[in-house]
Amino acid sequence: MKLSIVIPAYNEQDNIEDVIKKIESSLNIEHELVVVNDHSSDSTREIVLGLSGRYPNVRLVDNLSERGFASAIKTGFANIRTDIVVPVMADLCDDLNTIKEMFDKINQGYDVVCGARYIGGGARLGGSKVKAFFSSFVGMSLHYLLGLPTHDIANAFKMYRKKVIESIDIESQGFEISMEIPLKAYYSGFKITEVPTVWRERTKGKSSFKMLKLLPAYLKFYLWAFYKKVIR
Repeated sequence: MKLSIVIPAYNEQDNIEDVIKKIESSLNIEHELVVVNDHSSDSTREIVLGLSGRYPNVRLVDNLSERGFASAIKTGFANIRTDIVVPVMADLCDDLNTIKEMFDKINQGYDVVCGARYIGGGARLGGSKVKAFFSSFVGMSLHYLLGLPTHDIANAFKMYRKKVIESIDIESQGFEISMEIPLKAYYSGFKITEVPTVWRERTKGKSSFKMLKLLPAYLKFYLWAFYKKVIR
């Protein structure tokens, strides 16, 4: 079984080479690496093209739709050539060692494997305390009140079977896509689990995640999850 890694990249010239090299040097699973250039105005595109000559399994795909995280992720999903996919952030915040554990869970029969920061062995290092509280509250409340089989629904670091992606009508326009897909997968009957992971705040470049701007979209799917529980 092969794996696709999708990296959405907007103006990540300071990070993109490092994350590609780290993936290629540390991951022992047969894989392709699809970097989605999300309308970058810096040298991100040129750097990836240069590295694709060194690493044959690295491909650059341009996001031809409107710029944004969800759009870039959907572009990446549409261009994978395997049946398993995991988005990895270009800013090196995700623990690449977790990918092997996720892949093992997929091979055990799970359809979605969530990287969880708020369980034993997991951690969220650095970053805004407000964002940390928000993401942990959302994850914990959905887990304990609705029985969702993950404590960290908001984390973007998740592995999916392609059939899950193809079965869902994705509405998201931003980072809330990482919450929408597993929630809809759960209520569609797909098998979901989690593994601990460590998230680290970026050290280079700027994040495009703006919590106040994105809060209504997260709230929409949070309330949707409770509504689905009630009508089931």
